[in-house]
Amino acid sequence: MRARTLVFAAIAVALAPPIWGFAIEPATLRNEDYEIAPPDWPEGCDGLRVAVLSDLHVGSPWNGLDKLDRIVALTQHADPDLILLGGDYVRGVRAGRFVPPNEIAAVLRQLSAPLGVWAVLGNHDWWFGAPSVRAAFDAVGIPILEDSATRVQRGACSFWLAGISDLWESRHDIAGTLAQITDSAPVLAFTHNPDLFPDIPARISLTIAGHTHGGQVYIPFWGRPVVPSRYGERYAIGHVVEGGRHLFVSPGLGTSIIPVRFLVPPEVSLLTLRASDARTARP
Repeated sequence: MRARTLVFAAIAVALAPPIWGFAIEPATLRNEDYEIAPPDWPEGCDGLRVAVLSDLHVGSPWNGLDKLDRIVALTQHADPDLILLGGDYVRGVRAGRFVPPNEIAAVLRQLSAPLGVWAVLGNHDWWFGAPSVRAAFDAVGIPILEDSATRVQRGACSFWLAGISDLWESRHDIAGTLAQITDSAPVLAFTHNPDLFPDIPARISLTIAGHTHGGQVYIPFWGRPVVPSRYGERYAIGHVVEGGRHLFVSPGLGTSIIPVRFLVPPEVSLLTLRASDARTARP
């Protein structure tokens, strides 16, 4: 009897991680809060809350339109000042069900924030068809910033928002984007792929990206076995500071290639930007 119990226990231990990774964690959803103090961030914008929704991959397993409804509701409940959509809206894995961009955009149009809802495109959006994704977003009034900058202002808070196009599939013209900025106000940039970060100049206070999904799998004491980055785990997830320049990489909400997440739960990343020298309050 004891031997049988040990066998069943061993089977349960062996099956628990794949069950969790393939059937439980990818279906979860949470808001995760971070505090970041970008260089030169002004007092007038202290406490600005930015919601980052990246790598939705709508249609992948556990990420249908019903999940997207939950994501929108969770984001709106957080009451952010600004919402940034970080690309890869369409399915990135053969499993699941294809969801057309117009159906995705129809749900995302329910998002609202005082300083707007803005988007960039990801590599999967380009592989599917960037014009179709752009047309769907245009139809619901969500602007896509591809190598373009816009001035954002509310009361005493004023900054530039710069969208830089995808590293793999588009021009990603950093210099051309910054050339559109006409004064010394701080710049908040967002793009899909964080591998652009080494080329980001100090003029940009904070760069926000997605793409990596945090590797989708994190193994304690080992790390992240697969990260779609030429830099390995360097820009895999979270707040990174290099040479005084700040990057935040969201782990995103969907799955790609393999529909698994293990110890990298899907999240709406909520950034509170502080006008002080403090670093992130949460890793």
